Amino acid sequence: MLYTIIKALHIIFMVSYFAGIFYLVRIFVYYKDTDEFSEEKKKILREQYTFMARRLWNIITVPAGVIMAVCGLVMIFLNPGLMKMGWFHLKLTFLIGLAIYHYWCWKKVLHLKGLHGDTLPIANIKLRQANEIATFILFLVVFTVILKSMVIEYWWQLIAGFFVLVFLIMMTVKLVNKKKKNK
Repeated sequence: MLYTIIKALHIIFMVSYFAGIFYLVRIFVYYKDTDEFSEEKKKILREQYTFMARRLWNIITVPAGVIMAVCGLVMIFLNPGLMKMGWFHLKLTFLIGLAIYHYWCWKKVLHLKGLHGDTLPIANIKLRQANEIATFILFLVVFTVILKSMVIEYWWQLIAGFFVLVFLIMMTVKLVNKKKKNK
């Protein structure tokens, strides 16, 4: 029973964490979108986006991430057999990718704060593409956890499907960005 409760908490805080990460990078995109605005509007919006990013990071994303990680560690402690399963090692590998992405987001939050309203020196399309990285990691982790050993058995079909998904999402991002530029 305890394991199931911890697992439910792990999932709840995973959802909260990903919601924070998804919205955080969207705030970076919105900040970058202000490049074309008048100076007065740009200043007001950039201050607000910086404030929002810091609050989101400190109040939702990091606490949810910590609770998610603690629940995950407790589940490993309660079920050490997980560490002997190939699919679980794959999940941990994807979580290392998530940790790298988390670090990138943290550095961007600090960078935004340090800009004091200046231009964010990264292309808008790069931010929009970076916004999809968390989506890819989420797909990889969820499919690995749900399919478990089938992930190892059918690895090449899953990789092919994943690359198709990545391609479709990236093309959609480019198409949306192209339409936005044409307006």
